[in-house]
Amino acid sequence: QVQLVESGGGLVQAGGSLRLSCAASVVTFSRYVMAWFRQAPGKEREFVAGINRSAYITRYADSVKGRFTCSRDNAKNTVYLQMNSLKPDDTAIYYCAADQSWEVVADTKRYDYWGQGTQVTVSS
Repeated sequence: QVQLVESGGGLVQAGGSLRLSCAASVVTFSRYVMAWFRQAPGKEREFVAGINRSAYITRYADSVKGRFTCSRDNAKNTVYLQMNSLKPDDTAIYYCAADQSWEVVADTKRYDYWGQGTQVTVSS
């Protein structure tokens, strides 16, 4: 069983930055692909970014490319999402997810473990 706890959300003005963290309570953290998803009110949950086990491969949604950076520290069992140049459209609950596979995918069904989410609100 993997428990994921997100932190770092909050209220920020457009153009600002936030750094989300997701701490995993699992010994074999390096065996999991990690990803970030988000869900805005009235919308489906969507893929934001993901990182493979070794941190050599990252994948991003087109809407966040060049603004968000996903990274991980396997020694700390933590994955991060650095969000810069935030826009009001980035407002959502951000979820961390884990999958014991090899490839970063954007499909929510592929991820076995989810955190409770952290709210990000970007004001205009």
